[in-house]
Amino acid sequence: MGMLARIRKEWFIIGIVAVIILAKLEPSVGVKGGPLRPEVTITYLAVSAIFFNSGLSLRTEELASAVLHVRLHVLVQGFTLLLFPLAMCLLLRLLALSSINPWLLQGLQTVGCMPPPVSSAVILTKAVGGNEAAAIFNSAFGSFLGIMVTPMLLLLFLGSSSSVPFSSIFSQLFMTVVVPLVLGQLCRRFLRECLERRKLPFGAFSSAVLLMIIYTTFCDTFSNQAIELDHFSLLLTVLIIFSIQLSFMLLMFALCTRRSSGFTPADTVAILFCSTHKSLTLGIPMLKIVFEGYEQLSVISVPLLIYHPAQILLGSLLVPSLRAWMTSRQKPYLLVK
Repeated sequence: MGMLARIRKEWFIIGIVAVIILAKLEPSVGVKGGPLRPEVTITYLAVSAIFFNSGLSLRTEELASAVLHVRLHVLVQGFTLLLFPLAMCLLLRLLALSSINPWLLQGLQTVGCMPPPVSSAVILTKAVGGNEAAAIFNSAFGSFLGIMVTPMLLLLFLGSSSSVPFSSIFSQLFMTVVVPLVLGQLCRRFLRECLERRKLPFGAFSSAVLLMIIYTTFCDTFSNQAIELDHFSLLLTVLIIFSIQLSFMLLMFALCTRRSSGFTPADTVAILFCSTHKSLTLGIPMLKIVFEGYEQLSVISVPLLIYHPAQILLGSLLVPSLRAWMTSRQKPYLLVK
């Protein structure tokens, strides 16, 4: 394979490295309030574009059938909002014996309490070729559910409580997730024959949007003054976060690939990303509300600021391997069915 062909095949991985380097060199371009205005272009336009793209590319019958996949939804939401925070609580009891900054440990607990993201799990599932419809439903439903459940989890595990502006968060989710998805489905009705004939690169578009999200996320991470903690605590936090993500992904992979699980390879991919990813978009505003007045709020936010780019980076690096695995498993599965 020639160099140009290799670049075309691995353009996404190369793009990840490139945008991280750019973010490190000049983080001010992509931070909130910077020239790119990510608080608008990413929070609203990019997320809306992702779900409009999904609505345009998804067959309506696939989306309808995904809603009825109750076992998958129960597994994803139960793991994300119940088992994940509980497992994190048990792990942190052991880590409390170490010399890690205790506020960072509280930040790790808040990560466990967060709902799934509204975009990254969908993009990665689509990039692999997994059950995109199930990923969309669980990302949207988990975000709405998390608005109510996350504050209660924070109260249970950390003893913090506050009133959360449900109406404003619900309206933002509705406008950036539900409306674009419905509009995409409506457009598909009129353009179905054209879309199926031309085979537009929906996956490449979603991957390009993900590169934008990765860039602005790392710009925020590199420019955040709260990251200037003692190197030992910070390094250990990064290692813990990557270990948690890998461990939980391996656990979910083992559960979903058992013969008795009843999940297809495409379902497994959606479950992997939806159950282990956490929302920065909803998480940071919630932390600012729930921990209002805390002097250590910036330190508490650090694990979530690390977790978000880590989950995108790890997920993106796993895309080629998961795609190859799913392709190899899909054909035998279809023959059995």
